[in-house]
Amino acid sequence: MRVGHVRELHGAAGAPWRLAASAANGETWLDLEFVRRRLLAADQRRAHNAVLFRQPITTLDDHLARGLRIDALAELVEGFAAAGGARDDDEAVLAAGDLAFGPPILRPPSFRDFYAFEQHVATMWQRRQSEIPEAWYRLPIFYFSNTSEIRGPGDAVWAPDGSNELDFELEVGAIVDTPVLNLPEERAAEAIGGYFVLNDWSARDLQRDESTVRLGPAKGKDFATSIGPWIVTPDEVAARWTAGSAAPDLEMTATVQGADGRTMEVTRGSWASARYSFPQMLARASADVHMRAGEILGSGTVGTGCLLEVKDQTLGRWLEPGDLVTVAIEGIGELQTPIVARPVWSRR
Repeated sequence: MRVGHVRELHGAAGAPWRLAASAANGETWLDLEFVRRRLLAADQRRAHNAVLFRQPITTLDDHLARGLRIDALAELVEGFAAAGGARDDDEAVLAAGDLAFGPPILRPPSFRDFYAFEQHVATMWQRRQSEIPEAWYRLPIFYFSNTSEIRGPGDAVWAPDGSNELDFELEVGAIVDTPVLNLPEERAAEAIGGYFVLNDWSARDLQRDESTVRLGPAKGKDFATSIGPWIVTPDEVAARWTAGSAAPDLEMTATVQGADGRTMEVTRGSWASARYSFPQMLARASADVHMRAGEILGSGTVGTGCLLEVKDQTLGRWLEPGDLVTVAIEGIGELQTPIVARPVWSRR
Protein backbone atom coordinates (compact mmCIF):
# COMPACT_ATOMS: atom_id res chain seq x y z
CA MET A 1 0.00 0.00 0.00
CA ARG A 2 1.09 3.54 -0.74
CA VAL A 3 -0.10 6.45 1.41
CA GLY A 4 0.26 10.14 0.61
CA HIS A 5 -1.12 13.64 0.95
CA VAL A 6 -2.87 14.89 -2.18
CA ARG A 7 -4.91 17.75 -3.57
CA GLU A 8 -6.19 18.55 -7.04
CA LEU A 9 -3.39 19.63 -9.35
CA HIS A 10 -5.37 22.67 -10.49
CA GLY A 11 -7.46 23.14 -7.35
CA ALA A 12 -7.97 26.29 -5.33
CA ALA A 13 -4.89 27.88 -3.80
CA GLY A 14 -4.44 26.84 -0.18
CA ALA A 15 -6.70 23.79 -0.43
CA PRO A 16 -6.02 21.39 2.45
CA TRP A 17 -4.10 18.19 1.94
CA ARG A 18 -6.20 15.01 1.88
CA LEU A 19 -4.97 11.57 2.84
CA ALA A 20 -5.08 9.06 0.01
CA ALA A 21 -3.93 5.49 -0.55
CA SER A 22 -3.16 3.26 -3.50
CA ALA A 23 -3.10 -0.52 -3.38
CA ALA A 24 -1.98 -0.91 -6.99
CA ASN A 25 0.80 0.78 -8.98
CA GLY A 26 0.15 4.32 -7.87
CA GLU A 27 -1.85 5.32 -10.95
CA THR A 28 -5.18 5.28 -9.08
CA TRP A 29 -5.69 6.62 -5.57
CA LEU A 30 -8.52 6.50 -3.04
CA ASP A 31 -9.60 9.54 -1.03
CA LEU A 32 -9.71 7.83 2.35
CA GLU A 33 -12.26 10.16 3.92
CA PHE A 34 -14.72 9.50 1.07
CA VAL A 35 -14.11 5.78 1.53
CA ARG A 36 -14.59 6.00 5.30
CA ARG A 37 -17.93 7.78 4.90
CA ARG A 38 -19.15 5.30 2.31
CA LEU A 39 -18.27 2.26 4.39
CA LEU A 40 -19.78 3.83 7.49
CA ALA A 41 -23.02 4.65 5.66
CA ALA A 42 -23.22 1.00 4.57
CA ASP A 43 -22.70 -0.29 8.11
CA GLN A 44 -23.05 2.04 11.11
CA ARG A 45 -21.64 -0.64 13.39
CA ARG A 46 -18.18 0.14 12.03
CA ALA A 47 -17.98 3.25 14.24
CA HIS A 48 -18.66 1.13 17.31
CA ASN A 49 -16.19 -1.57 16.36
CA ALA A 50 -13.21 0.47 15.05
CA VAL A 51 -11.76 3.83 16.06
CA LEU A 52 -10.76 4.38 12.43
CA PHE A 53 -14.41 5.15 11.59
CA ARG A 54 -15.23 7.50 14.48
CA GLN A 55 -13.59 10.70 13.23
CA PRO A 56 -12.92 12.24 9.83
CA ILE A 57 -9.66 11.26 8.16
CA THR A 58 -7.61 14.38 7.47
CA THR A 59 -3.82 13.96 7.44
CA LEU A 60 -1.37 11.22 8.31
CA ASP A 61 -0.10 13.43 11.13
CA ASP A 62 -3.58 13.44 12.67
CA HIS A 63 -4.01 9.71 12.07
CA LEU A 64 -0.79 8.92 13.96
CA ALA A 65 -1.66 11.39 16.75
CA ARG A 66 -4.84 9.37 17.38
CA GLY A 67 -2.69 6.33 18.15
CA LEU A 68 -3.38 4.59 14.83
CA ARG A 69 -0.72 3.03 12.66
CA ILE A 70 -0.24 3.35 8.91
CA ASP A 71 -1.27 -0.23 8.15
CA ALA A 72 -4.65 0.43 9.84
CA LEU A 73 -5.57 2.35 6.67
CA ALA A 74 -5.53 -0.93 4.74
CA GLU A 75 -8.95 -1.66 6.25
CA LEU A 76 -10.38 1.19 4.18
CA VAL A 77 -8.67 0.10 0.97
CA GLU A 78 -9.74 -3.51 1.44
CA GLY A 79 -13.24 -2.50 2.52
CA PHE A 80 -13.64 -0.37 -0.61
CA ALA A 81 -12.70 -3.32 -2.82
CA ALA A 82 -14.97 -5.71 -0.90
CA ALA A 83 -17.89 -3.29 -1.29
CA GLY A 84 -17.63 -3.46 -5.07
CA GLY A 85 -14.90 -0.94 -5.80
CA ALA A 86 -15.33 2.13 -7.97
CA ARG A 87 -18.67 3.44 -9.22
CA ASP A 88 -19.35 5.67 -12.19
CA ASP A 89 -17.98 9.19 -11.63
CA ASP A 90 -16.73 8.05 -8.23
CA GLU A 91 -15.44 10.93 -6.05
CA ALA A 92 -13.49 8.44 -3.97
CA VAL A 93 -11.27 7.46 -6.90
CA LEU A 94 -8.50 9.84 -7.95
CA ALA A 95 -6.20 9.64 -10.97
CA ALA A 96 -2.55 10.26 -10.14
CA GLY A 97 -2.21 12.58 -13.14
CA ASP A 98 -4.80 14.93 -11.63
CA LEU A 99 -3.06 15.18 -8.26
CA ALA A 100 -0.36 17.21 -6.58
CA PHE A 101 1.43 15.34 -3.80
CA GLY A 102 2.71 16.90 -0.60
CA PRO A 103 5.17 15.65 1.99
CA PRO A 104 3.86 12.23 3.14
CA ILE A 105 4.26 13.38 6.74
CA LEU A 106 3.66 17.12 7.08
CA ARG A 107 5.21 17.90 10.47
CA PRO A 108 7.53 15.10 11.63
CA PRO A 109 8.45 15.55 15.30
CA SER A 110 12.11 14.84 14.56
CA PHE A 111 14.50 13.81 11.79
CA ARG A 112 17.57 11.69 12.49
CA ASP A 113 19.85 11.26 9.50
CA PHE A 114 22.22 8.28 9.55
CA TYR A 115 25.43 7.40 7.70
CA ALA A 116 24.76 3.84 6.55
CA PHE A 117 26.54 3.44 3.17
CA GLU A 118 30.24 2.57 3.40
CA GLN A 119 31.11 3.76 -0.11
CA HIS A 120 29.84 7.27 0.66
CA VAL A 121 31.50 7.34 4.08
CA ALA A 122 34.82 6.17 2.63
CA THR A 123 34.74 8.89 -0.02
CA MET A 124 34.08 11.56 2.60
CA TRP A 125 37.03 10.43 4.71
CA GLN A 126 39.31 10.07 1.70
CA ARG A 127 38.69 13.74 0.97
CA ARG A 128 40.13 14.41 4.44
CA GLN A 129 43.08 12.15 3.62
CA SER A 130 42.02 9.74 6.32
CA GLU A 131 40.33 6.36 6.77
CA ILE A 132 36.86 5.60 8.13
CA PRO A 133 36.93 5.77 11.94
CA GLU A 134 36.70 2.38 13.63
CA ALA A 135 33.59 3.49 15.53
CA TRP A 136 31.60 3.71 12.29
CA TYR A 137 31.87 -0.06 11.90
CA ARG A 138 30.42 -0.58 15.38
CA LEU A 139 27.74 2.06 15.66
CA PRO A 140 25.00 3.45 13.39
CA ILE A 141 25.90 7.16 13.56
CA PHE A 142 23.35 9.95 13.04
CA TYR A 143 22.75 13.64 13.48
CA PHE A 144 19.55 15.61 14.09
CA SER A 145 18.36 17.88 11.28
CA ASN A 146 15.68 20.55 11.02
CA THR A 147 12.00 19.61 10.62
CA SER A 148 10.70 23.13 9.95
CA GLU A 149 12.02 23.11 6.37
CA ILE A 150 10.46 19.88 5.09
CA ARG A 151 9.67 20.07 1.37
CA GLY A 152 7.38 17.87 -0.72
CA PRO A 153 7.45 16.85 -4.39
CA GLY A 154 7.85 19.84 -6.69
CA ASP A 155 8.64 22.27 -3.86
CA ALA A 156 11.53 24.55 -4.79
CA VAL A 157 14.90 24.52 -3.04
CA TRP A 158 17.63 27.17 -3.17
CA ALA A 159 21.16 27.60 -1.88
CA PRO A 160 21.13 29.28 1.55
CA ASP A 161 22.66 32.66 2.26
CA GLY A 162 26.41 32.67 1.72
CA SER A 163 26.54 29.40 -0.23
CA ASN A 164 27.55 28.74 -3.83
CA GLU A 165 27.87 24.95 -3.56
CA LEU A 166 24.35 23.47 -3.45
CA ASP A 167 24.26 19.67 -3.54
CA PHE A 168 21.67 16.89 -3.28
CA GLU A 169 21.96 13.66 -1.28
CA LEU A 170 19.95 10.60 -2.37
CA GLU A 171 18.69 8.63 0.63
CA VAL A 172 15.99 6.24 1.77
CA GLY A 173 13.64 7.59 4.42
CA ALA A 174 11.70 5.56 7.01
CA ILE A 175 8.85 6.59 9.29
CA VAL A 176 8.24 5.34 12.82
CA ASP A 177 4.49 4.99 13.29
CA THR A 178 4.21 4.00 16.96
CA PRO A 179 5.82 5.27 20.18
CA VAL A 180 8.95 3.31 21.09
CA LEU A 181 11.66 3.17 23.75
CA ASN A 182 14.75 0.95 23.94
CA LEU A 183 13.80 -1.20 20.98
CA PRO A 184 15.91 -4.31 20.47
CA GLU A 185 17.15 -4.73 16.93
CA GLU A 186 15.14 -7.91 16.41
CA ARG A 187 11.88 -6.06 17.16
CA ALA A 188 12.66 -2.69 15.59
CA ALA A 189 11.29 -3.53 12.14
CA GLU A 190 7.83 -3.81 13.71
CA ALA A 191 7.85 -0.07 14.46
CA ILE A 192 8.60 1.05 10.89
CA GLY A 193 5.43 2.10 9.10
CA GLY A 194 6.97 2.54 5.68
CA TYR A 195 9.64 3.99 3.43
CA PHE A 196 9.94 7.00 1.14
CA VAL A 197 12.45 8.85 -1.03
CA LEU A 198 14.52 11.44 0.83
CA ASN A 199 16.78 14.19 -0.48
CA ASP A 200 19.03 15.72 2.19
CA TRP A 201 20.15 19.01 0.63
CA SER A 202 23.62 20.26 1.46
CA ALA A 203 25.48 23.55 1.18
CA ARG A 204 28.97 22.13 0.84
CA ASP A 205 30.89 25.37 1.42
CA LEU A 206 29.00 26.10 4.66
CA GLN A 207 29.33 22.47 5.71
CA ARG A 208 33.09 22.54 5.05
CA ASP A 209 33.52 25.56 7.33
CA GLU A 210 31.39 24.06 10.09
CA SER A 211 33.11 20.68 10.01
CA THR A 212 36.43 22.22 11.08
CA VAL A 213 34.89 22.82 14.52
CA ARG A 214 33.70 19.16 14.68
CA LEU A 215 30.19 20.03 15.81
CA GLY A 216 27.14 19.84 13.61
CA PRO A 217 26.31 19.83 10.78
CA ALA A 218 24.25 22.99 11.12
CA LYS A 219 23.61 25.67 8.48
CA GLY A 220 25.17 23.50 5.82
CA LYS A 221 22.20 21.14 6.20
CA ASP A 222 19.22 22.69 7.97
CA PHE A 223 17.76 24.80 5.15
CA ALA A 224 15.78 22.07 3.33
CA THR A 225 14.93 18.36 3.29
CA SER A 226 12.70 16.98 0.52
CA ILE A 227 10.61 13.85 1.13
CA GLY A 228 7.98 11.97 -0.85
CA PRO A 229 6.15 11.45 -3.02
CA TRP A 230 4.41 8.95 -0.72
CA ILE A 231 5.06 6.27 1.91
CA VAL A 232 5.34 2.66 0.77
CA THR A 233 4.51 0.07 3.44
CA PRO A 234 7.22 -2.54 4.22
CA ASP A 235 5.34 -5.42 2.60
CA GLU A 236 5.75 -3.68 -0.78
CA VAL A 237 9.54 -4.13 -0.74
CA ALA A 238 9.83 -7.37 1.25
CA ALA A 239 10.24 -9.58 -1.82
CA ARG A 240 13.45 -7.75 -2.81
CA TRP A 241 15.22 -8.53 0.47
CA THR A 242 18.00 -11.07 0.00
CA ALA A 243 19.47 -13.24 2.75
CA GLY A 244 22.28 -11.53 4.64
CA SER A 245 21.53 -8.08 3.24
CA ALA A 246 20.76 -5.04 5.38
CA ALA A 247 18.23 -3.77 2.85
CA PRO A 248 16.24 -4.78 -0.24
CA ASP A 249 17.99 -4.72 -3.61
CA LEU A 250 16.30 -1.64 -5.06
CA GLU A 251 18.02 0.64 -7.54
CA MET A 252 18.59 4.28 -6.52
CA THR A 253 19.20 6.93 -9.18
CA ALA A 254 19.57 10.69 -9.49
CA THR A 255 19.43 12.91 -12.58
CA VAL A 256 19.91 16.62 -13.13
CA GLN A 257 18.16 18.47 -15.93
CA GLY A 258 19.83 21.78 -16.64
CA ALA A 259 18.23 25.03 -17.72
CA ASP A 260 19.13 24.08 -21.30
CA GLY A 261 16.81 21.06 -21.08
CA ARG A 262 19.56 18.44 -21.20
CA THR A 263 19.36 15.69 -18.59
CA MET A 264 22.30 13.78 -17.08
CA GLU A 265 22.24 10.77 -14.81
CA VAL A 266 24.71 11.42 -12.02
CA THR A 267 23.95 8.61 -9.57
CA ARG A 268 23.18 4.89 -9.75
CA GLY A 269 23.39 2.66 -6.67
CA SER A 270 21.45 0.11 -4.64
CA TRP A 271 19.81 0.24 -1.24
CA ALA A 272 21.21 -3.27 -0.68
CA SER A 273 24.72 -1.78 -0.42
CA ALA A 274 23.88 -0.29 2.99
CA ARG A 275 25.93 -1.63 5.89
CA TYR A 276 23.22 -0.87 8.44
CA SER A 277 19.54 -1.79 8.28
CA PHE A 278 16.75 0.49 9.46
CA PRO A 279 16.04 -1.88 12.39
CA GLN A 280 19.66 -1.42 13.46
CA MET A 281 19.35 2.34 13.07
CA LEU A 282 16.07 2.47 14.96
CA ALA A 283 17.43 0.33 17.81
CA ARG A 284 20.28 2.81 18.16
CA ALA A 285 18.00 5.86 17.88
CA SER A 286 15.55 4.59 20.53
CA ALA A 287 18.18 3.67 23.11
CA ASP A 288 17.25 5.49 26.35
CA VAL A 289 14.85 7.89 24.60
CA HIS A 290 11.13 8.00 23.87
CA MET A 291 10.46 8.24 20.15
CA ARG A 292 7.08 9.43 18.91
CA ALA A 293 4.90 8.31 16.05
CA GLY A 294 5.74 10.34 12.96
CA GLU A 295 9.47 10.66 13.58
CA ILE A 296 11.54 10.02 10.47
CA LEU A 297 14.95 8.49 9.82
CA GLY A 298 17.27 8.93 6.85
CA SER A 299 19.63 6.21 5.66
CA GLY A 300 22.43 8.54 4.72
CA THR A 301 23.67 8.94 1.17
CA VAL A 302 23.96 5.94 -1.12
CA GLY A 303 27.41 5.54 -2.68
CA THR A 304 27.87 8.12 -5.51
CA GLY A 305 24.60 9.70 -4.36
CA CYS A 306 25.75 13.33 -4.30
CA LEU A 307 27.74 15.77 -6.41
CA LEU A 308 30.46 15.95 -3.76
CA GLU A 309 31.36 12.41 -4.82
CA VAL A 310 30.77 12.56 -8.57
CA LYS A 311 30.65 16.21 -9.70
CA ASP A 312 33.95 16.15 -11.58
CA GLN A 313 33.07 12.97 -13.46
CA THR A 314 29.48 13.99 -14.28
CA LEU A 315 27.86 17.42 -14.09
CA GLY A 316 31.09 19.35 -13.61
CA ARG A 317 29.47 21.95 -11.34
CA TRP A 318 27.25 22.45 -8.31
CA LEU A 319 23.50 22.88 -8.67
CA GLU A 320 22.22 26.16 -10.09
CA PRO A 321 18.86 27.94 -10.48
CA GLY A 322 17.03 26.40 -13.42
CA ASP A 323 18.12 22.85 -12.61
CA LEU A 324 15.58 20.10 -11.98
CA VAL A 325 16.84 17.35 -9.66
CA THR A 326 15.11 13.96 -9.76
CA VAL A 327 15.94 11.31 -7.17
CA ALA A 328 14.26 7.93 -7.41
CA ILE A 329 14.18 4.56 -5.67
CA GLU A 330 12.89 1.54 -7.54
CA GLY A 331 9.56 0.36 -6.16
CA ILE A 332 9.20 3.39 -3.89
CA GLY A 333 8.91 6.49 -6.02
CA GLU A 334 10.43 9.49 -7.78
CA LEU A 335 10.96 12.88 -6.16
CA GLN A 336 11.52 16.00 -8.26
CA THR A 337 12.79 19.35 -7.06
CA PRO A 338 13.29 22.57 -9.04
CA ILE A 339 16.29 24.67 -8.02
CA VAL A 340 15.58 28.41 -7.88
CA ALA A 341 17.35 31.59 -6.88
CA ARG A 342 17.25 32.38 -3.19
CA PRO A 343 14.22 34.56 -2.37
CA VAL A 344 14.83 38.01 -0.95
CA TRP A 345 13.24 38.44 2.46
CA SER A 346 12.81 41.60 4.49
CA ARG A 347 15.07 41.71 7.55
CA ARG A 348 12.72 44.01 9.47
